[in-house]
Amino acid sequence: MPGQSWTTADIPGQQGRTAVITGANTGLGFETAKALAAKGASVILAVRNADKGKAAANQITAAGPGADVTVHQLDLTSLDAIRRSTDELRTKLDRIDLLINNAGVMYTPKQRTADGFELQFGTNHLGHFAFTGLLLDLLLPVPDSRVITVSSVGHRIRAKINFDDLQWDSSYSRVAAYGQSKLANLMFTYELQRRLSGKGKTIAAAAHPGASNTELMRNMPAALRGLSAVIAPLITQSAEAGALPTLRAATDPNVLGGQYYGPSGLGEARGKPVLVKSSQQSHDVEIQRRLWTVSEELTGVKFPV
Repeated sequence: MPGQSWTTADIPGQQGRTAVITGANTGLGFETAKALAAKGASVILAVRNADKGKAAANQITAAGPGADVTVHQLDLTSLDAIRRSTDELRTKLDRIDLLINNAGVMYTPKQRTADGFELQFGTNHLGHFAFTGLLLDLLLPVPDSRVITVSSVGHRIRAKINFDDLQWDSSYSRVAAYGQSKLANLMFTYELQRRLSGKGKTIAAAAHPGASNTELMRNMPAALRGLSAVIAPLITQSAEAGALPTLRAATDPNVLGGQYYGPSGLGEARGKPVLVKSSQQSHDVEIQRRLWTVSEELTGVKFPV
């Protein structure tokens, strides 16, 4: 297993494999899609804005004229839209090799999804929970198929699963709400892997990009934005580098279910992709199972495992 020198050159050939990537029109998702397409995968950009998705697909095919890239509309803020999206995908695909739950929002002002969920929890966790559950049977029979969910170092920051007020009805902290959603991403991964174990050919793993310079930072509180502009060049890395943990989790033959990948550097802010540890809280099995049950109830989606 390569140590701390893993790059896109280490991605095995992906010919014959189909990858569905949410939020793939920009940032980390775009770089993930670009790298997988360059290795021969058929890549589906599952995006909210079809025009931006088409522009991203054109960029990828321009960089690699033989790239197989298509655009598929997905709005993770609406359960009805997610069901329409998955229904349409199922008419086009008979298998999925890689499902990469990459899309996300960060530090948004208090907003609601179409179903009344707090936007960060609703998009980052519940949207992907539903999307995965409705497509999982297309992965289960496929050798070395994987569900990769992108979390964040933010899962450690003021983060807990606040079952008494999951939707932040009584108060709101954009930082704590983001932390809850990213902690939920990890707990979802660990519980999904436990359910997959011994029941099919699919594994679930997670990754985080460290401190990557992407559009995700656009909602950072004004008080922090100025400071970030000064220190960002010192502590962040490019979206291309930030995508490497996701790519490793998705393609390294040595990856095991339930593993978590992130940058190797100080504070996991930047560096080559390596196996990292998530918070002790994220491994609480009782909370994982409770979150799963609540997520099923909120989304109406039952998994085939």
